[in-house]
Amino acid sequence: MNKNPLLTPFEEAPFSRIKNEHFTPAFEVAIEQAREEIEAITENSEEPTFENTIEALDYSGRHLQRISSIFFNLNAAETNPEIQQIAQKISPKLTQFQNDITLNQALFDRVKQVYEKQDQALLTPEQKTLLDKKFKSFSRNGAMLSDNDKQQLRKIDERLAKLKLQFGEHVLAETNAYELWIQNKADLEGLPESIIEAAAIKAREKEKEAGWVFTLDYPSFVPFMKYAKNRELRRELYLAFGSRGFHGDERDNKEVVLEIARLRYERAALLGYDSHAAFVLEERMAESPENVLEFLDELLEKALPAAKKELAELQEFARQNDGLSELQKWDTSFYSEQLRNRKFNLDDEQLKPYFQLENVIGGVFKVASLLFGLQFEETSDVETYHPDVKTFRVFDQEQKEVALFYADFHPRPGKRNGAWMTSYRGQYKYEGKEVRPHVSIVCNFTKPTENNPSLLTFNEVTTLFHEFGHALHGMLADTKYKSLSGTSVHWDFVELPSQILENWCYEEESLKLFAKHYETGEIIPMELVQKIKDSSNFLEGMATLRQLSYAMLDMAWHHSYPGEIPDIKAFETDASQKSQLFPETEGTCMSTAFAHIFQGGYSSGYYSYKWAEVLDADAFAHFKEKGIFDREIAHLFQEHILSKGGTEEPMILYERFRGRKPKIDALLKRAGLA
Repeated sequence: MNKNPLLTPFEEAPFSRIKNEHFTPAFEVAIEQAREEIEAITENSEEPTFENTIEALDYSGRHLQRISSIFFNLNAAETNPEIQQIAQKISPKLTQFQNDITLNQALFDRVKQVYEKQDQALLTPEQKTLLDKKFKSFSRNGAMLSDNDKQQLRKIDERLAKLKLQFGEHVLAETNAYELWIQNKADLEGLPESIIEAAAIKAREKEKEAGWVFTLDYPSFVPFMKYAKNRELRRELYLAFGSRGFHGDERDNKEVVLEIARLRYERAALLGYDSHAAFVLEERMAESPENVLEFLDELLEKALPAAKKELAELQEFARQNDGLSELQKWDTSFYSEQLRNRKFNLDDEQLKPYFQLENVIGGVFKVASLLFGLQFEETSDVETYHPDVKTFRVFDQEQKEVALFYADFHPRPGKRNGAWMTSYRGQYKYEGKEVRPHVSIVCNFTKPTENNPSLLTFNEVTTLFHEFGHALHGMLADTKYKSLSGTSVHWDFVELPSQILENWCYEEESLKLFAKHYETGEIIPMELVQKIKDSSNFLEGMATLRQLSYAMLDMAWHHSYPGEIPDIKAFETDASQKSQLFPETEGTCMSTAFAHIFQGGYSSGYYSYKWAEVLDADAFAHFKEKGIFDREIAHLFQEHILSKGGTEEPMILYERFRGRKPKIDALLKRAGLA
């Protein structure tokens, strides 16, 4: 076998040389290296100190972390059955190793000794935070349990690691397996030509002799639900999307979901917590399940009257136009788009010509340049895992390279749905050397066709800005310790940098930088910009209710005992009853494809999106006071939010930026709920 590229020193991920068979041996070697680094700490005969114990622990396992980031990012963005099999085998080993650390009594004894004896006055704020987090990572993960309970914790964690992977594989397989093959052109009525063309290309890819194929990938699913006049086909596609993992077959996720929830509850109970939510939220800005539920109820009280009023208007519009007596969930996107067009004379097809993907990328780069002085240079000398992936070197005002940036924008069979930011290497400082981050964003935007470039909907524009906001959090990180760097912050704080950047999509001063017609080069007319702003909170009450329903479902799964749930569908219906506007749809289930909470890191944390909206609206109001490109405010945001990572408590950092605690007023005003 060729020399393993993962076991030779590398700066950038050596994608072109990595073969699947390299991963398992690389993991085995890296785990052993990390184990030796831990042993060096525990066998140190010197008195435990911050440097020889806490710092040494944070710097351990760097090689393992890099291999893990490469592997699991590929499993999300460019997977195949072999990678999925490796993931199923390696995940329990990684979990076992992580437990070997947190349940290592000798290591905990040293950490505890430093925690109890260290003179806090001698530590920087960042060092104090690191010490506190390291101690809690042990105490919150079983270090003080009995030997029997430690063994039980190990079993739970290893099983959870496998179940989360299994959940994601089932959802991806369900998504890839479905296709809506249309052969009658009349069934395409209402769909824009660009979407029809993309569906024809998809049909050829799937070796159909004719017709058009629509899938459950967002660039196909979303426009079909929004524009297709054929209500029965909208229903069919909606049911396919809403029933992923809910078919009682080999890809069914009902038992997977139940087991994940039960094991999380058992794990929390073992550690002395009332619920998984109580365990998770102890380390969040919200602090407790009660605070989250109170926050959700406060928003529900504001949003519900507005949502009911909006629904009544939408229902009446559908009745007048098509004689529809009762709206169903597969009708909302279609009639919302029709009503929006009627009220504001605006639809996505008017806007898309002004949002060519390459121009929007250039626009978000320009915004980052005006705010933070960054420059982006596309490069072809960096290896990628797929030809679609673009790479950029990022420089600051002094022409110092601050980051490497990967961007992966289009759907394909081995890539999961949605959009996310991730990293291949974090930022930290070690032995006098500064290690700069390698950051990536992954999206699923419509691919270019024979006749058109990739043209984005306005929602996709805000998605790109959102993920790029996360990327800035990673790129501009400036901390000493890798575990406190970039997006390593409280989960209900991590969405602030991403959500605040979306605000620039609605501002004339920002849009005119990049919103240019792909054929004529004409800057987007200001009357369209005004329509975008006027329609920005269109049906905001209904949208808020939808987000609240997801957050309430998340809390229902994780803030109560899940061992007595005979019927997942009935459980869901009950959990979202307060926020439900539409009749229940038989045969669908949110939980069995709710990857955010059962595969990703949002369990007991979905409320974070709304929580962070309070922060982002309040923070952007600060920019608006002086100008959206005001360098003084931007500097404060970079200095106290983006560069600081998790080095101090989020509220302390926010107050330094804003001069006070956040207020909900700006969000309610922006949403039209005040």
